[in-house]
Amino acid sequence: MGTHCCNQPAAASQRYRKILWIALLVNLGMFAVEIIAGLGARSVSLLADSLDFLGDAANYGISLWVLGMGLALRAKASLLKAASMLVFGIGVLAVAIWHWLTAQVPDAPTMGVVGSLALLANLGVAALLYAYRQGDSNMRSVWLCTRNDALGNLAVLLAALGVFGTGSAWPDLLVASIMASLAISAAYQVMVQARAELQAANHRHTPAQACAEETANRP
Repeated sequence: MGTHCCNQPAAASQRYRKILWIALLVNLGMFAVEIIAGLGARSVSLLADSLDFLGDAANYGISLWVLGMGLALRAKASLLKAASMLVFGIGVLAVAIWHWLTAQVPDAPTMGVVGSLALLANLGVAALLYAYRQGDSNMRSVWLCTRNDALGNLAVLLAALGVFGTGSAWPDLLVASIMASLAISAAYQVMVQARAELQAANHRHTPAQACAEETANRP
């Protein structure tokens, strides 16, 4: 899609709003499931994924709030969401290092079951959002978060197999580090696009242009 949200037909915008509500509820539910399972299984990758679900729920909530607002406000919201993704990535790396130092081995079967459930949830949300992946930075941040979640779920399943096969924690820690890197990379992409949109919005509303537009619109 090459148009911005504010330029979409009303029906498309309303459908996007409904999809965001579905995504918000799914992510809140999966956050609760994964935070409990991650703590119980001592899995950094599950904990990382649970925090990612929470961050995405906030992401969808912000997207719902700014939907239909001007480009500048949507871009500012995207910068906020990018900052949250960056904090998430750094936080996961810190937890991974802590678990590596304390040599805690996670429970592989729990990782496999919960990771499979999370993957199904994210694939469903990604299928709903696929048509909106090329919008403005706000839409793009939503799509990138959902895409990263699905990739992260696949990685959690691989980590579960690795933990089961090796009896050690390193596959879990490796996957958690990869998920953190994805979050940091997505944050950078969204920040770059959001800043460009802010510059474009500010350029369109300089005092000289506002004066020229006012003069041109006079009878």
